[in-house]
Amino acid sequence: MAQGLRLVLFGPPGAGKGTQAQLLREHLNVAHISSGDLFRHHLGQGTELGLRAKEYMNKGELIPDEVTIDIILDKVMSIPNYDGFILDGFPRNPNQADVLEKKLSTESRNLDKVIHIDVSEPELLRRLGGRYICRACQSPHFIGSGEDASAKKCDQCGGELYQRDDDAPTAVKKRIEVYNTETTPVLGFYRERGVLVDISGDNPVDEVNKLVMAALGS
Repeated sequence: MAQGLRLVLFGPPGAGKGTQAQLLREHLNVAHISSGDLFRHHLGQGTELGLRAKEYMNKGELIPDEVTIDIILDKVMSIPNYDGFILDGFPRNPNQADVLEKKLSTESRNLDKVIHIDVSEPELLRRLGGRYICRACQSPHFIGSGEDASAKKCDQCGGELYQRDDDAPTAVKKRIEVYNTETTPVLGFYRERGVLVDISGDNPVDEVNKLVMAALGS
């Protein structure tokens, strides 16, 4: 039986990791593990891990590494060692990368590739500043500069569009700053291990996907 690829998708907020993960999941037939989706699942279901995370959130505190790691590893280690997966949104710092590597090395098998989608800051600000979400079905939409967002409706269901607080300009700059400070060092961790591939993410979605597939040898 052929082993499925085990990948991590890296990139700043607005790099298009989620979009590329969906395209890769369909092409490679592997699980897409989104840290955001997992957190929402555990919080929504009221699991033990979700309740642990909620304790910190209710106090307005950051969820500590050990809780985040437990939530992700709970999912990752449930996947048979011959199956592949795409990790999106994790690891976010060198400690998380180190724990993931040790767990995979001892109990399963390690990552095949880490894809870094590198996008310039002006392009990130343009993308995130124009990103709107449907209140009804949560589909993302892009509204260009000068367009009237209030006049637009969701292409999928006709629902109302809104902009998330963390996509407002000052919040976007802060998110990029946090990414550069906390997450960029993880790239060095994987570069040393010879599994990191840098992809230019300023291109359109289909062009980025071609670059990613080429990096994977497909």
